[in-house]
Amino acid sequence: MQEHAPRSSPVIVITGTPGTGKTTHAQLLVEQSPLPLQHINVSDLIREKMLHDGFDEEWQTYVANEDKVVDELEPLINAGGGLILDWHTCDAFPERWVDLVVVLQCNHTLLWDRLEARGYPLKKIEENNEAEIMNVVLEEARDAYAEEIVVALDSDNTDDLESNVSRIVQWIEAWRKNQQLDSGS
Repeated sequence: MQEHAPRSSPVIVITGTPGTGKTTHAQLLVEQSPLPLQHINVSDLIREKMLHDGFDEEWQTYVANEDKVVDELEPLINAGGGLILDWHTCDAFPERWVDLVVVLQCNHTLLWDRLEARGYPLKKIEENNEAEIMNVVLEEARDAYAEEIVVALDSDNTDDLESNVSRIVQWIEAWRKNQQLDSGS
């Protein structure tokens, strides 16, 4: 395991089924965080840096190469953290990287409408809706990380969005306070 510098800011994973509001949450969090955070949309990173094993025509998505993704992100993690990793999955990220995992959840009827508005093929809408109903992403997070760092938040409307971002900002403030106590400053 490679050693990394003490973190000046946390590493937060915002995950959830496509359409639950990950990117919107991450962007607002960057604006409101008391500590500097960089938002990385991992799906965009995969496309831009060619961190994939090709395009799946049936699902209309790139097939992520998780080893390449981890290798690309490792230097940023080791440079002190301060990242929001926004992706529909989370178990690719090593546990040692992650300070908080936020799993966004949405009422499946609302989710269907959101994915339909994005122009997703019916099969992809059905698959993602089923995953949401079955709590697939939440279970994945709970299996990959310590229970105390995984939190599930509803993401049905603007009130939820504002409440969630406020709650995460409070968590960041507590994280910073704990870091200061741990370092004796």
